[in-house]
Amino acid sequence: MKQGLEMKALRIKHKIVGALGTAAMFVLQPAMAAGLDGVQMLDGFKELAGYVGSPFLLGGAWIAVKITLIAMSIGLVLGLGLALLRLSRFKALDSAAWGYIWFVRGTPQLLQLVFIFDALPLIGLRFDEVTTAVIGFALNEAAFSAELFRAGILSVNRSQSTAAAALGMGPLLTLRRIILPQSMRAVIPGLANDTIGMLKLTSIASVIFVNELTFRSQQVVGQNFKFFTVFGAAAVIYLVLTSGISLLQVWLERIFDHERDRKVTFSWFGLRASTDVKPLDAPIAVPVPEKAPETNDHAWIGTLLPTESRTPRRCDEPFVVCKNVWKSYGTREILRGVDLSIAHGEVVVILGPSGSGKSTLLKLINHLEPLDWGTIKVDSQYVGYREVPGGGGVVRPLHNLARARAEARVGMVFQHFNLFSHLSALENIVEAQRQVYDVPRIEAEALGRELLKSVGLAGHADFLPHRLSGGQQQRVAIARALAIKPKLMLFDEPTSALDPELVGEVLSVMRGLADAGMTMIVVTHEIRFAREVADRVVFMDGGEVIEQGTPQQVIDNPTQERTQKFLNVVVD
Repeated sequence: MKQGLEMKALRIKHKIVGALGTAAMFVLQPAMAAGLDGVQMLDGFKELAGYVGSPFLLGGAWIAVKITLIAMSIGLVLGLGLALLRLSRFKALDSAAWGYIWFVRGTPQLLQLVFIFDALPLIGLRFDEVTTAVIGFALNEAAFSAELFRAGILSVNRSQSTAAAALGMGPLLTLRRIILPQSMRAVIPGLANDTIGMLKLTSIASVIFVNELTFRSQQVVGQNFKFFTVFGAAAVIYLVLTSGISLLQVWLERIFDHERDRKVTFSWFGLRASTDVKPLDAPIAVPVPEKAPETNDHAWIGTLLPTESRTPRRCDEPFVVCKNVWKSYGTREILRGVDLSIAHGEVVVILGPSGSGKSTLLKLINHLEPLDWGTIKVDSQYVGYREVPGGGGVVRPLHNLARARAEARVGMVFQHFNLFSHLSALENIVEAQRQVYDVPRIEAEALGRELLKSVGLAGHADFLPHRLSGGQQQRVAIARALAIKPKLMLFDEPTSALDPELVGEVLSVMRGLADAGMTMIVVTHEIRFAREVADRVVFMDGGEVIEQGTPQQVIDNPTQERTQKFLNVVVD
């Protein structure tokens, strides 16, 4: 490790020496071409240094920095708003935002400043020179940063939003806590470029008489005609300021690099970051692998909710009821009149070929996708719907869908884990407890550690998802779903993305959930698991329920030809 740090220090030293050498070459070459001797060059450098430290020029530099800081702050807020409008499903909002961006990016910034300074007073809006510059640069930056934010948001996998929604997180909370933190790594380089560009372009504000660095340099040159020395000093000041922005960019990129091992030490409005970053060549401590808990080691699951909360609202009704459920994407029908009932504490395994509507049905139960027709109830309640009075059973979506999902307490585990990549294993489990259910941090972390221990990952609490194997990530995903104290657990092919040797880790935890009496709907191709754990097996094909019954009836003695063909392929 010591040798690695020495090599890294040596590389940094070489970069600094190289940069200084390049700068010296650019400075010395014009002087040598002008035939200046060593004494004259030394005097020139002294004079240059005097102007670099000139209070008059430094005052102009501060005005440029002040304009940049205020304009960037306002521009970033406006830019994020424009980006969200561009991503809106409402075409009018998208078109309005795009129209603004098109106009601002297509017109010279100099003309924009002149318009604000000279034209707006005609309608009674008068601003001083610095305020005009701030407004002009902020409005211009909003257009450019909007596209940077939009690109960053689109770079985050859509599955992250789906996972957050399944935990009861609303759109704004998901944006602040999940999407923006992951997008920052892609956004920061572009924002740094914009900041540097704005700092240098404050020079054009001299057209409206802003007394910034370049304008003051021109005033000095107008008195002493020392073009090279004065403008050289201004260039040095600009270079120092832009170098500071570049260093800030490097620092921000490092702390928002969610693939680096670190401990989270602070957050800015949910944008999780860290100052404790390990060197790239530092050894990574990997805990001793822990065995997955045995099947009979899950009695704790029954304590997640009080007994009275784990019983149905109406014992005479099934716990989950799907009636005449239809769903299409465009002209393609995914579900066609599905009827399915699941009792409290029952484990139902859904089998079927790809495209048969299994995963879509799970998303409809938790209202991650809207129904086209039909009704779904969980514990005698609609999830995110209300029945239209006198509508003959017709339902309409609720306005606050996130709250409805949170109150339903339906846990969901996805095929590709969908862990939040910028949060550690423990933070993934704690996030919904803290942000959705307002559980105190100490209590949430205590439950999180207990859940990790119960799925055999007590020593992996501080590990980021990319440091975990597939089986470990899926067990963390199960623990995260259990942390919201669910009444119902949905599993969408939880083992299909795993290597064969990792499948057993996940199935062991799921067996424990079944033994503890958790109501579960499992979409899977694991026939052995279905035989051993399922109370009932449902076979779907073409968006319809073809056959259902006990594992012995459906798996060992299917009556439908389509079921027989599918099982012949899967079992073989």
